[in-house]
Amino acid sequence: MILRLLTLPIAGPLEGILWMGEQILERASGELDSKENLQKQLLALQLAFDLGDISEEDYDAQEEELLLAIEALEEELREEEE
Repeated sequence: MILRLLTLPIAGPLEGILWMGEQILERASGELDSKENLQKQLLALQLAFDLGDISEEDYDAQEEELLLAIEALEEELREEEE
């Protein structure tokens, strides 16, 4: 009980710093996961096209969407770094 009372004033700011660190890590991981997910979708799209599951027109349209999404995510990451 006494130990708990002694650490109480420190716990608030320390918990806040830990929470901020977790939020930053979660955001960075989410952005990496997003890019990785888009790249996996692009690979799956290529495979579907190679197997003849989708037409060339569908492939071209979906590929453009995915490439634009990857480009936008990379641009967002560059802007955050500046």
